[in-house]
Amino acid sequence: MQLHSRFLFLCIAFITISHCANGQEWTRFRGPNGTGIGNGKAIPTKWTEADYNWKVELPGIGHSCPVVWGDKVFLLSADPETATRYAICINTKDGSEYWSREYKSEPHHLHTRSSFASSTPAVDSERVYMAWSTPKETTLKAFDHAGKEVWSLDLGPWQSQHGFGTSPIIFEDLLILHNSQQANQLKEGEKPGESTMMAFNRKTGAEVWSVPLESMNVCYSVPFIYEPKSGPPELVCTSTGNGMFSLDPRTGKTNWALNDGLFEMRTVASPITVSGLIFGSTGSGRYASNYIVAVLPGKKPEVKYKLKNSGSFKAPYVPCYIAKEDLVFFIYDKGFASCVDAASGKIHWNERVPGNFSGSPVRVDDRIFIVDEDGVVFVFAADKQFKILAQNDLGEPSRSTPAVSGGRLYLRTYSHLISIGGKSS
Repeated sequence: MQLHSRFLFLCIAFITISHCANGQEWTRFRGPNGTGIGNGKAIPTKWTEADYNWKVELPGIGHSCPVVWGDKVFLLSADPETATRYAICINTKDGSEYWSREYKSEPHHLHTRSSFASSTPAVDSERVYMAWSTPKETTLKAFDHAGKEVWSLDLGPWQSQHGFGTSPIIFEDLLILHNSQQANQLKEGEKPGESTMMAFNRKTGAEVWSVPLESMNVCYSVPFIYEPKSGPPELVCTSTGNGMFSLDPRTGKTNWALNDGLFEMRTVASPITVSGLIFGSTGSGRYASNYIVAVLPGKKPEVKYKLKNSGSFKAPYVPCYIAKEDLVFFIYDKGFASCVDAASGKIHWNERVPGNFSGSPVRVDDRIFIVDEDGVVFVFAADKQFKILAQNDLGEPSRSTPAVSGGRLYLRTYSHLISIGGKSS
């Protein structure tokens, strides 16, 4: 009887662990702590439309990436003419709409590659948080999972040449937003924006701390939580004005910063840590001067190496990076992919890829998925040897990043959301 009880306990424990592994939540831009790494052995490498679990049309268009909690996927969309925003919640099981909320807004200037819905939500077990802006106001809202608005903030004017696109993250009971704004290259009569890193009580919306940042050009880097071997967690982010910097996520107090012109141009891609180093990058739409930096963090941070655009390496401007063990992979906007030894900077390969990329890659086990601007999903081997495993056409342009949850891959085109892969847990 005792053996039977022990066996039964082990079976329940195994089922619980398996459920947790397959039921991974995707809570922010690029998932767990911004790594872009998910689980999903049942996600196919090659597929056709017949393999979709479902495909649903969204109101308006957007580049906002989906986030997932349980049986709900959340995302932001917008009317390209009126700038009306749509906060949307969809059932992961069949693609049916749980709820949608509509917010009138003011059309304003955007970069031709941007949209009125380019910010990715953040989600926890109780609420989902969404952000957007006009030149006059910056909106940050919290909804419960049933779609009821819990709180709403106006964070003031927002200055940019390109449009809003920064995404909030959650740390403990805080909702944190990198509120970077434009302060140079302004048109006559325009006032410089005031850049800040801001933290709010995620339950009430009350401001907990706000730290002024150096405003230069608007940057879209989303911070992540760095866990040093000893010491408390750190909030790490990048910008032109502040370089790579670390704050105490609970108080906003500066831990360390590495600047002195570290990033000469805009930072768009978000930092990650690999092999004890933190990677950041800088670039522009001209691309030729892009470069990445690998920084050893600490009280006296130092640049271990830089990799500049060259014949043997192509540094990304917009797409984020993805890691597997001690390898870090870079997808260049204009169609190159590279694999680098994270610790040393040794380039294992740099190969031409027939696409242009604005979204970022995610990794599922040993495969890297990234959607090009035409809506073709390239699947790479996450390996020291370059290999394109598949190209899957979604049939519509995309500038979004996939989400991985419950053994499924969620792919957002301009106006559709697609689910593919194993059954949700």
